[in-house]
Amino acid sequence: MTRTGSPLGRRVLLGVLGVVVLAAVWELYKALGPATGVMIGDLTVLPRTSDLAMPHVWDMVARLFRPVRSAGDDEMMWQAVLEASFFSLGVAAVGWLVGVGVGMLLAILMQRFRTAESALLPWIVLSQTVPLIAIAPLVKRWGSQIEIGEFSWENWMSVALIASYLAFFPVSIGALRGLESPDVNHVELMRTYSVGWWATLIRLRLPASVPYLLPALRLAAANAVIGTVVAEVSIGLRGGIGRMIVEYAAAAGGDPAKPWAPIFGAVVVGLLAAGVVALIGLALTRYRRGETPA
Repeated sequence: MTRTGSPLGRRVLLGVLGVVVLAAVWELYKALGPATGVMIGDLTVLPRTSDLAMPHVWDMVARLFRPVRSAGDDEMMWQAVLEASFFSLGVAAVGWLVGVGVGMLLAILMQRFRTAESALLPWIVLSQTVPLIAIAPLVKRWGSQIEIGEFSWENWMSVALIASYLAFFPVSIGALRGLESPDVNHVELMRTYSVGWWATLIRLRLPASVPYLLPALRLAAANAVIGTVVAEVSIGLRGGIGRMIVEYAAAAGGDPAKPWAPIFGAVVVGLLAAGVVALIGLALTRYRRGETPA
């Protein structure tokens, strides 16, 4: 007897349970941990338990329902965080789409030509060793010099480009592995029937790559969100959740719970990105026979 929807319900329940356990561990450490934190020599391995360093969970949640500035008629904190989260999510989505497109093209090229794989794969791996915080200002500077007619490069495009830079890597590696996954007998059968390379790619290799591609898409989505938040900080792009984290951190001395609001927003952005990939996975269920059921 099948239980329709039970895996999804289990995942939601486990997710909620994980949040509850994390909050309980936070409060337990705050209640029992040393005020100065746990130190090994001069290295602090666990944070201080003061209200400044570790506000209570209920204080952080309550702060979301108060104005951004305590002494002002501003919008509610949750509204400001939500707006910034959707801004960052939109930029991350653009970066993810570009990264997925570039990654797929590279994977197809490397699968088609072994010389291309030997030439490109080391550089693809090497590209991820470049510190993101170092290239973000360079991307902004180069982008600001681009003007084609009425088109001018904007700062959010630099952030999206950096997000795509992180997103393309897992897609190119995962897709390449998936495109090479079909059984040799199946490939030879396609050749026996004189099926061309493009038709083999569409009818055999791409469907076979789905179990490898979906985890890569999840990782690419996470990378795009991380790249967006970090690039917003490095470039100084206003309106996004990354810049908000920096700005609100300056108010931590007088309002310890305030910096945690945009952190919650960043978590929401990550969850929404993962949810979109999960929906793509549902649409491709018929091609996921190689995956282990959850």
